[in-house]
Amino acid sequence: MRFVRILLITIAGLGGCAIAPTSTPVSSARDDLVPSGTLRVAINFGNPILATRNAVSGEPQGLSVDLARELARRLGVPVDLVTYAAAGKVVAGIKGKEWDVAFFAIDPERAVDIAFTGPYVVIEGAYLVRQDSPIRNNDDVDREGVRVVVGKGSAYDLYLSRQIKRARIVRAPTSPAVTDMMVAQSLEVAAGVKQQLEADAKRYPGLRLLDGRFMVINQAMATPKDRPRGSRYLTEFVEEMKASGFVANSLTRHGIEGASIAPGTR
Repeated sequence: MRFVRILLITIAGLGGCAIAPTSTPVSSARDDLVPSGTLRVAINFGNPILATRNAVSGEPQGLSVDLARELARRLGVPVDLVTYAAAGKVVAGIKGKEWDVAFFAIDPERAVDIAFTGPYVVIEGAYLVRQDSPIRNNDDVDREGVRVVVGKGSAYDLYLSRQIKRARIVRAPTSPAVTDMMVAQSLEVAAGVKQQLEADAKRYPGLRLLDGRFMVINQAMATPKDRPRGSRYLTEFVEEMKASGFVANSLTRHGIEGASIAPGTR
């Protein structure tokens, strides 16, 4: 099923920007990022803005897949797409050394073990409630008796677990399952990617999105923290992919509108 189409915001003149190629030697980055000879890249299907399965072939597709393949091409190695249903499971995979590179929302809790690049896209977190809910705005959510459903281990889970003081967090197994759980268990609020919740509101009549956003999510590439040369190369790679128009073109090609291209960091 084709995912909901949403607004793509690009930086003026992005496609025409030029940037110097990565300065970290490819051989040095390859030694750090690809110890097995194959670049293992974690692909998270919990965020449909970045990755989905092709409706016909079932193969992974999307911006993160395009970036993974381009990175492997530049490193001159084969790529293995290691797929996950949720961001929390990708994070857990670092303990088993299941992947070399991943795509995450930047979060201080994750940064303990993971080295992040600068962000390549920015997306918004929003709340979904029932049409007759007394909750009228984002500030109304953090109240006694309110249960907020989040995807377990997602950026929203990490952020709201730090910010929410009175409402109760309820965790769905994956982010795409959040609204289904909210409806099935008659919970008060669903929290997640704004565009996912907009699509859910169309599936379930009688739901409405609260105005605005409760957080901004900076999506970045990442690698285990013990790979400093690889991390530097990834950081340079992400900046080049933004400045060259690669990120914007990939989003357009996959029909994804609504993710803002993150500003350059150099």
